[in-house]
Amino acid sequence: MNNFSPLADRMRPQSLDEFIGQSHLLGADKPLYNAIRQGALHSMLFWGPPGCGKTTIARLIGQKTQAKFINLSAVLSGVKDIRESVKQAQINLQKNLKTILFIDEIHRFNKSQQDAFLPYVESGLFYLIGATTENPSFELNNALLSRVRIYVLKALKQDDIKKIIVQALKAPRGLLDKKITIDSAALDFLIQSSNGDGRVALNLLEISSDLIENNQAIDLKTLQHLQQHSLKNFDKGSDIFYEQISALHKSVRGSDPDAALYWLIRMIDGGCDPLYIIRRVIRMATEDIGNADPRALHLALNAHRVYKILGSPEGELAIAAAIIYISCAAKSNAVYMAYKKACNFVKNSADLPVPLHLRNAPTKLMGDLGYGKKYRYDHDEVNAYSTGQTYLPDGLSPVKFYNPVNRGLEIKIKEKLKKLEALCNNSDKKQ
Repeated sequence: MNNFSPLADRMRPQSLDEFIGQSHLLGADKPLYNAIRQGALHSMLFWGPPGCGKTTIARLIGQKTQAKFINLSAVLSGVKDIRESVKQAQINLQKNLKTILFIDEIHRFNKSQQDAFLPYVESGLFYLIGATTENPSFELNNALLSRVRIYVLKALKQDDIKKIIVQALKAPRGLLDKKITIDSAALDFLIQSSNGDGRVALNLLEISSDLIENNQAIDLKTLQHLQQHSLKNFDKGSDIFYEQISALHKSVRGSDPDAALYWLIRMIDGGCDPLYIIRRVIRMATEDIGNADPRALHLALNAHRVYKILGSPEGELAIAAAIIYISCAAKSNAVYMAYKKACNFVKNSADLPVPLHLRNAPTKLMGDLGYGKKYRYDHDEVNAYSTGQTYLPDGLSPVKFYNPVNRGLEIKIKEKLKKLEALCNNSDKKQ
């Protein structure tokens, strides 16, 4: 490392005591902290967002255990690099030296490449330390997951980011020689802009320090000028993407229009396709509101049409209106639950034939066979309801899938179904 290295690299902690953040893992008496202190090695996987310290912790483990540290990036490395790492580990073992094979962005390796590590991890040829920003449950082989201990890292807290910035300004290997400061408004802006990513914070600090003279202060205007593009933490297909759409859905379900609007704007600000969001809103209208307020689905569909016509940003207002409305609408998952029950029932029951009285008889032969015989046309019945007529297959006991809730329009639907049930009961008594 030299003075020409990026600030983020120069400020990488040199010891465990210098590390800032991840107190749930590196606090006193925490298992990982104790393992590093004692130099106890095991294969592990660090899962967390960018700039939270995954690579740094891996290097500190190598330093503390005095193991030979081999660093690979799954983005740049291939089978040849893996083989060379295995050869180096074998040479180290002959010299009675431990080897750590650190693989950054390990999720980028395909399943076959991941399988290649298994025999060497099992034999103890090297200790595997992987780093990933993606959910390992989906991105890594189960066989590999069963052989490593998973540690979940979190985005750095605002206080952690502040400590990192202050440390960089005062450290000899940081910006001490420039004797620059940062005013409070700029510091707050830098902390917010970093979104819990220590590397982003240090990169912005370094660039802004290059734009001012020594002995000056970084001001808010300088940082705002640098941040021309959004640094929001959002990536379609990543965990954060699905976490935010989940938060939006649950806010709507929980009848919190303000929270729902917040997550909508977060996603749009992060670059999410508004059409994807409105498709999910249509799903919310059917799953969580249903017949309690059928207007919710109409508004969601209209928002889709409006956005198609107007585009962004004007069309996003229609999406916001739909989200606010369905957040405030009466909630019912009765249709959703009825559908799931019916699917499960049909899947686990025999394929029974349609009763004869429900079949049409377009030909004389079919009429002679009894098709449509004894069918009662409801519009000709009192109350337009043929009491006692059945619609399920013969021999199948009555089933009940749909149970309207006591909210919204489903109150009326429930009353209607009870009234029809009473008519059937009265008809049975007369017979």
